[in-house]
Amino acid sequence: MITTVMGRVRSRAKLAAFAVALAIGWPATAAAAAPEDEAEAAFVESLLAKMTIEEKLGQLNQPRGRWGQTGPQVQEGGEDQIRAGRIGSYLGVHGADYTRRMQRIAVEESRLGIPLLFAHDVIHGFRTIFPVPLGESASFDVDAVERAARIAADEATAAGLHWTYAPMVDIARDPRWGRIVEGSGESAYLGSVLAAARVRGFQGEDLRADDTLMATAKHFVAYGAAEGGRDYNIADISERTLRDVYLPPFKAAADAGVQSMMAAFNEVDGVPMHANGRLIDGVLRDEWGWDGIMVSDYTGVLELIPHGVAANRADAGVLALEAGVDVDMVSDIYVDDLPAVVRAGGLDGAKVDEAVRRVLRAKYRLGLFDDPYRYSDEARERERILRPEYRAAARDVARKSMVLLKNDGDLLPLDRRTGTIAVIGPLADDKRVMLGGWAAAGRAEDAVTPLEGVREAVGPDVRVLHARGADVEGDDRSGFDEAVRIARQADVVLMFIGEHHDMSAEAHNRTTLDLPGVQEALVRAVHATGKPVVAVLFNGRPLSIGWLDGNVPSILEAWFPGIEAGHAIADVLFGDHNPAGRLPVTFPRNVGQIPIYHDHKNTGRPPSEQEKYTSKYIDVPWTPLYAFGHGLSYTTFVYSDLKVGPVENQAQVGTGKPVRVEVTVANTGRRAGDEVVQLYLRDDVASVTRPVKELRGFRRIHLQPGERRRVEFVLEPEALGFHGADGRIVVEPGTFTVFAGGSSDDVIETKFEVR
Repeated sequence: MITTVMGRVRSRAKLAAFAVALAIGWPATAAAAAPEDEAEAAFVESLLAKMTIEEKLGQLNQPRGRWGQTGPQVQEGGEDQIRAGRIGSYLGVHGADYTRRMQRIAVEESRLGIPLLFAHDVIHGFRTIFPVPLGESASFDVDAVERAARIAADEATAAGLHWTYAPMVDIARDPRWGRIVEGSGESAYLGSVLAAARVRGFQGEDLRADDTLMATAKHFVAYGAAEGGRDYNIADISERTLRDVYLPPFKAAADAGVQSMMAAFNEVDGVPMHANGRLIDGVLRDEWGWDGIMVSDYTGVLELIPHGVAANRADAGVLALEAGVDVDMVSDIYVDDLPAVVRAGGLDGAKVDEAVRRVLRAKYRLGLFDDPYRYSDEARERERILRPEYRAAARDVARKSMVLLKNDGDLLPLDRRTGTIAVIGPLADDKRVMLGGWAAAGRAEDAVTPLEGVREAVGPDVRVLHARGADVEGDDRSGFDEAVRIARQADVVLMFIGEHHDMSAEAHNRTTLDLPGVQEALVRAVHATGKPVVAVLFNGRPLSIGWLDGNVPSILEAWFPGIEAGHAIADVLFGDHNPAGRLPVTFPRNVGQIPIYHDHKNTGRPPSEQEKYTSKYIDVPWTPLYAFGHGLSYTTFVYSDLKVGPVENQAQVGTGKPVRVEVTVANTGRRAGDEVVQLYLRDDVASVTRPVKELRGFRRIHLQPGERRRVEFVLEPEALGFHGADGRIVVEPGTFTVFAGGSSDDVIETKFEVR
């Protein structure tokens, strides 16, 4: 419903204005708004009526598995706990044969026969490992990202899993934070689009199919805003920032039908998220109508004690359950401490029943009451894991994710007939690093390294020399001489440098963004030979690589590319694939610029070279090293004729109406290639300060040399708005600037007016 708010002064030039408020952000999803399936409700209520309080709280209990002699297994004594109905789900237990055996105990040897859920962190592939999520996001290819999640779901479900703790949809603007690697970067818009894509990929079209994996949007909410870039720290943000930046990807996931969300470790406005009923029950369930499972993070319920809001385990359990946290991961508080609390009247049994309903509904929707063994088929496990077509898809996504940061003198692509190539660096032949963190069931032996990929690409007639040169960390320079020696023999040097896979992950935060160890010194030593150098970066966060940018002719950002790393890198280096990846996060010049992101506010004294007393630094420029959306190609693109107008059958651009934006893109180079057409928007004058530029659309297109294409975007009314103090989206009349181009700092622009 659209309402009109009158009588507010916007500026001296506009003495009266109208605002459009769109009811609480977005409408509820069709699935959430529809009446609950009658058969599902009847089944759940019938089962709930038979359960004791211990069995109910057992459904809310999720212990972790352990690594046994043959793989992940339940903890010692776990079989008896399953028989007693004290466990509803397991973390980190998989394998078709083993999960079938545990499921048989639950179904055939417990009193009520309720099947188990098996959950695991399937983040960017299960056995076929794709690029880390930040890398996938750099592809700006929604279909490819969805396809990667679909393949991960097919493999994971074949190994007995029902539930993944992905996608991570936290917006991250501080690259010191190790978990930036797991998300989609700094843009709420990009994060929202890819959150929905990954949910669709994991969950498929029908949850009852045997290859669909229940997805979890995490971490609810604002975990990426943790102070100091430190995992588990507090997040001190305004309500408007929460609504405009951090909540939208979760809403997009909810709209896509995500069946689970995970509470964040951080607090928001003084309230830890595992006890934040205002946001869990209030926003998620009451405002959005979402009816899925809220699972705690690992020991998150227990951690309400050190947070200082709970005095003991029972208090922590009551706070979490009353806030709407349905499943207690690992703490064992719900199952051990709360039965006595419920019996003593310290916790309303109705709150327990609400949580149990949500867990039972999930099991019903996955079809486990019809066939509890449907995800535990050894024949399917053998047939679905690591298929050739899945490896091919991983190679495709990996090369699409790579970002050509710099290419002076068109050093790339390389000629396959190059006489001698030196391959140098600690990551040139490291299989494990290629997988990145959170590699699920991935195996290092499955990975193709850059050295292997280069040798395979050039064949036997080209000499490929290799030296490690240095380790990722440490100060050992004993390998420098060998690296310099082979560099002098080469026609071109390929240097593979960056972070180790576990340097960008949970609890791996950094206070510097420089290349670790002596890697920059290694590059300097090789560069001093005068040979042309290509630097290939492996990392899960933006790095400050000012020296490389100023001295190395070509720089390729590869992230952690997955099992097909070497093949994908060779595809790009030798021109079989024209790179089109774009940065989903800003690269600062140094760590002192943090936070730095494309959709910042302008301030009353914007940066100026001419004016001293403006918002800038005295030692480095205020601008980033590489802007959000940046990425080069082996061809060139030109933008022209940017126009804005009403959509068809609409007389004018007005509040509450969509807006059509069109721009012409031409390939002016000599190679075919993909271009990521990016659309940005600014509300020029508003009742509250607005970002200088916000991503509001993108399209990855393919153009032949000389080809021109008219690209159209339709901006829905909420794309022009922001959240007001009441939590409702407001679209105000006035002028807007629209930008289109190949990155956030390389655009053409025009203005339009909303009446």
